[in-house]
Amino acid sequence: MLMLTKTDYAAIARDLTYPSKALINGAWVAAKSGATFETCNPADGTVLATLPACQAEDVDAAVASARAAFESGVWSEVHPSARKAILCKLADLIAENLVELAVMEAIDAGKPISDCLGIDVPETANCIRWHAEAQDKLYDQIAPSAPTGLGLIVREPIGVVGAVLPWNFPLMMMAWKIGPALAVGCSVIVKPAEQTSLTALRLAELALEAGVPPGVLNVITGMGPDCGEPLGRHMDVDAITFTGSTEVGRKFLEYAAQSNLKEVCLEMGGKSAAVVLEDAKDIDKIAEIQANAIFWNMGENCTANSRIICHEKHYDALVAAMAAQAAAWQVGDQMDPATQNGPLVSEEHYAKVSGLVETGKAQGGRVVCGGSGAGGLMFQPTVFAEITKDMDIFQQEIFGPVVGITKVASDDEAIALANATAYGLAATLYTADLAKAHRYARKLKAGTVGVNAYSEGEISTPFGGFKASGFGGRDNGIHAHEQYTELKTIWINLEI
Repeated sequence: MLMLTKTDYAAIARDLTYPSKALINGAWVAAKSGATFETCNPADGTVLATLPACQAEDVDAAVASARAAFESGVWSEVHPSARKAILCKLADLIAENLVELAVMEAIDAGKPISDCLGIDVPETANCIRWHAEAQDKLYDQIAPSAPTGLGLIVREPIGVVGAVLPWNFPLMMMAWKIGPALAVGCSVIVKPAEQTSLTALRLAELALEAGVPPGVLNVITGMGPDCGEPLGRHMDVDAITFTGSTEVGRKFLEYAAQSNLKEVCLEMGGKSAAVVLEDAKDIDKIAEIQANAIFWNMGENCTANSRIICHEKHYDALVAAMAAQAAAWQVGDQMDPATQNGPLVSEEHYAKVSGLVETGKAQGGRVVCGGSGAGGLMFQPTVFAEITKDMDIFQQEIFGPVVGITKVASDDEAIALANATAYGLAATLYTADLAKAHRYARKLKAGTVGVNAYSEGEISTPFGGFKASGFGGRDNGIHAHEQYTELKTIWINLEI
C-alpha cells in the first residue's frame, strides 16, 4: 500500500465525519437522558466528537433489541453459510474503507498511523472473515451408544452477548469479540471504551451496510459504571466478554454472580516476562525483538514484555543493546508515518505510567534510557536496569513503554522469577537448545509462550491467560466459538 504523508493524513482527518449517536435496533439514537460526553485527540486535546452517554435505560433498550432479534431467528436460525456471506461482505467493506478507519483510529486513540494502516485495520477484516469462513465447516458430534439410542451433542448460540472493549486496540478487540459471536448466531451489544468509541460505531455502520439485521449488532457508548455495569448485571444478557484490567474483570464476575450467573469470559492484565537463558544467541537481535515487544503501541498492550529476566552471562550486553534500541525509537505525531509511538491515551493514564516510573527510580531501579515525558502525553521509551522481584515495576502492570531488566545466575532462577507474579498472560523464551525450548516453555505459567520471538500467536491459535490474566475462555481460534455457545445433548430413543 502506498503510504501518504503526514500532511495528507491530517487533511483526511479534518474531512472525516465522526459518529455522534449510539446504534440500537438498527437506528442511530441519542441517550434517552440526553447526556453526552466528548472524545478527544490525545495528542492535543482537540474534541473530535460528542457521543451519547448511555445509561441503564439505554442498556435495557439495546438488550431488548438484541433479544428480539435473536428470538426471531433472523440471524440465529439462518444457515451458517448465509451468516458467512454477510460477515465476509463486512470484511470486504472494512478493507475498502482502510484509510478512513485507520485515520479515525489513529487520531482517536493516539496510535501511530502506520500501525493502524498495516496492522489494526487489516487484522480486523481478517479476523471477521476467518470466523465467518470457519462457521460452516464445523460439525457437531454423535455419542457412542447402543443401537437402541442416538446421542446428539450439539452447540447452539448462547443468545445475547455483551462485549466490553478496551481502549488500546479498539477495532481489533471488537473484531475478536463480534467475529466469533456473530458467526455462531448470537446477537451482540458492544460497549466500547469511552476514550476510543469512534471506530466501533463506524464498524457497526459498515455491518448494517453489509446486511447484518437490525438488533443483531448494537453499540452503546458511555462510562463504565453507567453503561458497562448495567450490561454486566442485566438479567437478559446470556454472556459477557471483557478485555481490560484485572480489577474491572473481577467486577464482571461479581455482576454475574449477583444477577443471572451469565457466562463470563475475561482477558485481563499482564506482566509478561522475556527470559534470556544462558545459551541464548545474538543479543542484539534479541534486543531488537524486545524493543518491539515493549515499545510497540506505546507499551499499551497487555502482552507487552515489560520484564526481561536475563542470565548474568548476557546481562550487560543486553542492557546496553536495549538502551540503544530505546534511544532510536521514534516518538511523535501519530499522523506521521515515521512515528513509532504517539501519545498515551489520556492524562489519567499518563499519570499512572509516569508515577510508576518515579516509583521505580525511588525503589532503586537504574534508568539507562528515557525515564520521563517527551512532551504532551508522549512518554520516552524507558529502560530500567537492576530491577528486583520486590519492586513495584516488577510486579505491577505499567501499560506504557517501560521495561525493567533483572539479572539471574541460572536458567531455573529465571523461570522461577518469570512465574513470580499474579499474572500469566504471555511470555517469551530465548534459547538455542530445542530441548530447553520445549521444557521451559511448559514451565512458564502463561497462556501464550513465544520461543525466540515475541508472539501472541495468530488468528488460528487461542489467546488468553493463566491466573489473574484470564478466566472463562479464549479469544481467537475455533476455541473462541465455544464461549458463545451452549453445549446440548439430545438423546433419541430409537425403539419407539
